[in-house]
Amino acid sequence: MSEPHPQTGQPVGPPVDATPAPRPGPVTLAGRYGRVEKLASKHAASLWQALQGDDAIWTYMPSYGPFADDAAFTAWIGERTVLEDPYCYAVTNRDGQALGIVALMSIRPEHRVIEVGHIVYSRVLRRTPLATEAQYLLARYAFETLAYRRYEWKCDALNAASRRAALRYGFTLEGVFRQHMIARGRNRDTAWFAMLDSEWPARKRAFEQWLASENFATDGRQKLRLSTLNGVAA
Repeated sequence: MSEPHPQTGQPVGPPVDATPAPRPGPVTLAGRYGRVEKLASKHAASLWQALQGDDAIWTYMPSYGPFADDAAFTAWIGERTVLEDPYCYAVTNRDGQALGIVALMSIRPEHRVIEVGHIVYSRVLRRTPLATEAQYLLARYAFETLAYRRYEWKCDALNAASRRAALRYGFTLEGVFRQHMIARGRNRDTAWFAMLDSEWPARKRAFEQWLASENFATDGRQKLRLSTLNGVAA
């Protein structure tokens, strides 16, 4: 999209509202299957119970995990709770048990750009409606409450599961940044995905259609895939 510059005639981007977006805060986002709430020290015990022994979950994290014991993990959770960027949330089930962590990060209010990342989903959470609902709740919060224009997802280019998830949720792959960083002493190429505010209404409809109770059979199996609703080839 472009228009002529009023003085030079050169193509420039269209004008936009340049009001900075608010930063994320300690909200509780409630859904049908659970909640997304500000990460707190009280979540450490149930998170450790859900995550301990699953060392593979930390492979693509840039600098932390796995943890030797619950004390080390609890200390790490304590450090995360006070950070402003990344701003961390716990994903809890209907019983209040914390089963995963997700963050809003790389926050640029002046450009209204924000990223969802540092996603740590336990085995109990992965491949459940709550896992998807948490992503829906955070995206809705970013676009509709905070009024961000661009919602990003980045991952190690070798992390096939994360790349599939990004596409399933409705993000668009924009490219791979080669030799983007050094993580744990190894090269990391980073796959870059994004969702725009103009795309959110269609993505929101897909999320809500997938999450609807009528989309699940009595045995819990999905009828329509979210990737299909978002036009992603199988």
